[in-house]
Amino acid sequence: MFTELKRWRISDLNRYVRDRLEEDYRLQELEAEGEVSNFRVPGSGHAYFTLKDASAAIRCVMFGFTREHAGPKPKDGDQVVVRGRVTLYEAGGDYQIICDRIRPAGIGDLYTQFERLKAKLYAEGLFDTADKLPIPERPAVIGVVTSPSTAALQDVLNVINRRNPLARVILSPALVQGEGAPPQIMAALRLLEQLAQPPDVILLVRGGGSMEDLWCFNDEALARAVADLTARVPVVSGVGHEIDTTLVDFAASLRAPTPSAAAELVTPVTIDDLRYVLEVASVRLNGAYAGILDAGRQELAWARLNLLRHSPRARVDSARQMIDSLEARLEQATRTGLSLRRTRLEGQARALESLSPRATLARGYAIVTDSNGGVLRDVRMVTVGDTIRIQLQQGRLRATVEQAEEPDHE
Repeated sequence: MFTELKRWRISDLNRYVRDRLEEDYRLQELEAEGEVSNFRVPGSGHAYFTLKDASAAIRCVMFGFTREHAGPKPKDGDQVVVRGRVTLYEAGGDYQIICDRIRPAGIGDLYTQFERLKAKLYAEGLFDTADKLPIPERPAVIGVVTSPSTAALQDVLNVINRRNPLARVILSPALVQGEGAPPQIMAALRLLEQLAQPPDVILLVRGGGSMEDLWCFNDEALARAVADLTARVPVVSGVGHEIDTTLVDFAASLRAPTPSAAAELVTPVTIDDLRYVLEVASVRLNGAYAGILDAGRQELAWARLNLLRHSPRARVDSARQMIDSLEARLEQATRTGLSLRRTRLEGQARALESLSPRATLARGYAIVTDSNGGVLRDVRMVTVGDTIRIQLQQGRLRATVEQAEEPDHE
């Protein structure tokens, strides 16, 4: 018997399939490993690529890739592990993985170990800051634990010499990579602490590298040793680059993103700051001495004044000074009165000048008169053939009227 089948709209079918995929919890949080191909990041900042193995492929997308992904951008041919969820893009019918993390394949076990050990030490309170000593503002002695051959050491020395050349630097050398590094680093830290004059702060530094290169700084024994030392000597870690994080960073008194940044953090007060403090202190000291001298001078002047007050000559001089003052005031009053009168006269002269016919002529106007010298104000006062005179600012004109036009009236 023929059974009529359900007829689907494509949008409904795709939505149904997407819902079925997203209902399966096993597909909503998973990891998938494969080879990257067709990797691209358009202007939106999202990453689109295909993940494939020898016999199959699946499309992947990571929204906000440029914002969320701190590591190097994968390239075609790389083996990676993505974490995310499976869904279906309804508009195109594409089955895909929406990723929230991408990392190179082969280091997943290291990440797992790191997170597990970090959680364990955190639960023990190893990373608590309550017992850690603060970083001193002006350390006189700075200990450095690193390999003597690394660029990190030169970066640290350059920063310290530039910012605070008065600080004394003690290098305690150690390996900073490989299995033998953790015990050497712990020995180098102990050596600094046991000095007759232990450093005021210790820098534990190393340049950048892969997670495997920096793995020695995730050693549990080393992390415990650093955390224990911070109760007696502050320790600043500067391992790798800004995106790198190790257990030593959590155990230290303070984490710096790079070795150079670690050196800057322990030299917050620079040689320029010290020079400024000395200059301010010198100015204040000079000011204090000047104040004492001024006070002495004032007392001496006051004593002399008291002597002068009891002298007849002082009274004569005072009367003479009063006369001089009155004469000066009289002279000043006279000058002021004359100045006011002169200003008023000049103002009146300017007012008269502005009303003068010559001032009007200077602005481009003219005075027109008839042959008898009468001022012409209306065109009807002349007829064609009359002789008229025109007075300009400079000179006069004689003209004959050829045409006279009466003004228009509205």
